[in-house]
Amino acid sequence: MIRFYNARILTMEHGCDIVEGELWTQDDRIAYLGDTSDTMPAFEREIDVQGNLLMPSFKNAHTHSAMTFLRSFAEDVPLQQWLFEKVFPYEDRLTAEDVYAFDRLAMLEYLAGGTTAVFDMYFFPQSTVQAAIDCGMRAVLCGSISGTAKDVERLQAQYDTYHAMHPRIGYRLGFHAEYTSDESLHREVARLAEAYKEPVYLHLSETESEHKACVERYGATPTQYLDSLGIWQYGGGGFHGVWLDETDRAIFRDRGLWVVTCPASNAKLASGIAPLKAFRAEGIPLAVGTDGAASNNALDMFREMYLGTVLQRLRYGDAAALSATVLLEAATVGSAHAMGLTDCDTLMVGKQADLILVDLIQYNLQPPHHIPESLVYSGNRDNILLTMCAGKILYENGVFHIGASPEEIIADANSRIERLTR
Repeated sequence: MIRFYNARILTMEHGCDIVEGELWTQDDRIAYLGDTSDTMPAFEREIDVQGNLLMPSFKNAHTHSAMTFLRSFAEDVPLQQWLFEKVFPYEDRLTAEDVYAFDRLAMLEYLAGGTTAVFDMYFFPQSTVQAAIDCGMRAVLCGSISGTAKDVERLQAQYDTYHAMHPRIGYRLGFHAEYTSDESLHREVARLAEAYKEPVYLHLSETESEHKACVERYGATPTQYLDSLGIWQYGGGGFHGVWLDETDRAIFRDRGLWVVTCPASNAKLASGIAPLKAFRAEGIPLAVGTDGAASNNALDMFREMYLGTVLQRLRYGDAAALSATVLLEAATVGSAHAMGLTDCDTLMVGKQADLILVDLIQYNLQPPHHIPESLVYSGNRDNILLTMCAGKILYENGVFHIGASPEEIIADANSRIERLTR
């Protein structure tokens, strides 16, 4: 057992109220949360939190982890040119071993920033699975197929292989986007979702040009077109959702679909500012992702939360357009639920021990007037003292416990990047 004591605790179970006390973990679970007990079990370790904050870890609900290899490689171009001229040609050169190496590089960044779970869409899913298992993280894989109906066989095979293969690994049905696949694929995915009674996720209405091109092809927006095929009979959602119109949003609300917002990537690629205020007002569930390091370029949930709230003020011309706590909840509880991780969303007895320790004493979070808001507006990865996933400490005070050193992981990744971009 591990004991955290003298702690402020943000459980996220009932909003953003903070309590004081201690938290114990046993194996992969939270065993106790409350005041100091009169009777103490034997602990393998006791950590004096010194008034700092325990809270649920971040869950990155949309990313392409292995795209670390293209960080700062393709800059200052819009999405379609970025994809078809800069990204896709180099991705064609990747091997499974490359993806494993680049995933581990991303996982250093995730853990140092307080993220323990990723909703990952990329090639060679076996590599992402192995990297997550080796590093101690959680990964929910999202189907990334494109093309035609024949490619759905690969989606089904991946689902059957990965959806229940490991306690920290999951799989969701999905495909890359409407514009990189044809109607035969969309209909087959809908059939598969019905057969498995599973949700479906994809990139959706990320750019205005993508959104309008679908209307020209099918006479309907991507959301309306895919809904007409029965894609979302069992839920799911869309990554980005920048250009969802009023009818699209009604479908999202009625189907209980998730919008996974990626504000940094959308701003960097000039895709637009998603109407998060409208989503919130209309009861659409909200999660947060970073997208990949090629388009962000950081895998930093603090930055996403900050941009997620301040950009709403610019879009709506309203300094109170969206509360910071909405983004804090979306980046933790919301993202967990979008990924199907309902057992590690909050800090409660019996839940999985996925948590972070945040340094409140650093100057950027002083004075602690409103701690939840300060995390969003002032916090950064330097405030992360400790990251725990499934009861194991994977990062603490600059030191990683993931089976390999950062130096080894970085050297391996850089040797592969040199070959790929030569």
